[in-house]
Amino acid sequence: MIAPVRTASPGDSRAVAAEVLRAVLDDGRPLDDSLAKHRGLPRLAPRDRAFARMMTATTLRRLGQIDDLVAACMERPLRRGQSELRSLLRIGACQLALLRTPPHAAIDTTVSLASGTRLEPYRGLVNAVLRRLSREMDELMAKQDVPRLCTPAWLWHTWTLAYGEAATRAMAKVHVEDPPLDLTVREDPEEWAGRLGARLLPTGTLRLPSGAGEVSKLQGYKRGAWWVQDAAASLPVRLLEPAAGQRIVDLCAAPGGKTAQLIDGGAEVIAVDRSEARLKLLEENLKRLDLAAATVAADGRAWRPPEPVDGVLIDAPCSGTGTIRRHPDIAHLKTERDLAPLVTLQDSLLDSALAMLKPGGLLVYATCSLQPEEGARRIAALLERVAAKGAPAPERVPVRPEEIGGLAEAITKDGDLRTLPCYLADDGGMDGFYACRLRKAG
Repeated sequence: MIAPVRTASPGDSRAVAAEVLRAVLDDGRPLDDSLAKHRGLPRLAPRDRAFARMMTATTLRRLGQIDDLVAACMERPLRRGQSELRSLLRIGACQLALLRTPPHAAIDTTVSLASGTRLEPYRGLVNAVLRRLSREMDELMAKQDVPRLCTPAWLWHTWTLAYGEAATRAMAKVHVEDPPLDLTVREDPEEWAGRLGARLLPTGTLRLPSGAGEVSKLQGYKRGAWWVQDAAASLPVRLLEPAAGQRIVDLCAAPGGKTAQLIDGGAEVIAVDRSEARLKLLEENLKRLDLAAATVAADGRAWRPPEPVDGVLIDAPCSGTGTIRRHPDIAHLKTERDLAPLVTLQDSLLDSALAMLKPGGLLVYATCSLQPEEGARRIAALLERVAAKGAPAPERVPVRPEEIGGLAEAITKDGDLRTLPCYLADDGGMDGFYACRLRKAG
């Protein structure tokens, strides 16, 4: 557990944010996990909890921009070991430049966090840097290339090679904004759009603006009328065309959004996940929706269904770089070195899934990644492995625009699905997903 703040004053929201930020950037912990394990967060008033979350997420989303602003207001850079001081300055700068907290509140509360700690000798420095920033931030920000500053170099390079400079910049612009809230509704999207004051996207997803409120308190939550799911994440399931009488395996199924889609379409689903804790979360989510699936805690690389099935969905473990707009910590936690073991796992899951299918069955492979290594290259490698064995090759079944809400730009030359965060940018963008549909030889 992350140590709690000392008291329960409003300023503690800043202390929580600074501590969680260090847990992510210094200790390599995912943001959601760091927030969940911080014992001080539940002690804050609801408004202060929301503020702590906003400060942390915004700082991670705009980290490159914030560090550039802080550096411009310092005579000498901080030393490598000064992570606590760095975190404090980042939180203060975020409040001033991005959240537009009144300067007296942002500066005084941030400086006070150093009092009585080993940062006491740096109170003057924190005060001077933040006061200078409050005077010069508009001029400094006008000169910044925000999308470039906030995108790690390795991601910018790989995305530019894969999608071009213009698309990379457009994606990076979406990544620095707070994302909206997307819902998949079970019936009558237009009616629920009216009830919730949501926008109905071409894909059928309902979209609420960021800051729409606590999800569990929105109309329809308790009765299971909808579940939270990004517009792009709802598309791969459609490629399986789930219907009554079909038996479909959902590999790596938790937390269950795609499982719910499959069941809601009429399919009989076996939800497989190697994490018992995550599988329990899936079961809880399905219970709220009054849906049921057979659940299996197992490694999808070794597990097999009792008999061949009509369809398999692999929402494969991946780098998650397509979800940076919702999980800004990913940009700072993932590196190129993480790809090799993930690729090996993805290949094994593909081989396993193909073995589960009956002849003529459909396989949909999906990842929420923008990295080419985790997308079409995995399908090419699968087809090469099948050919090397002399086995009949699965047939690629191209995606049709009408299956994905008319998003023709999201269909690749090979007929696969490839969404980019800059699609639907005027409406808040969407996650980056890759999906390919294959039919097993009969």
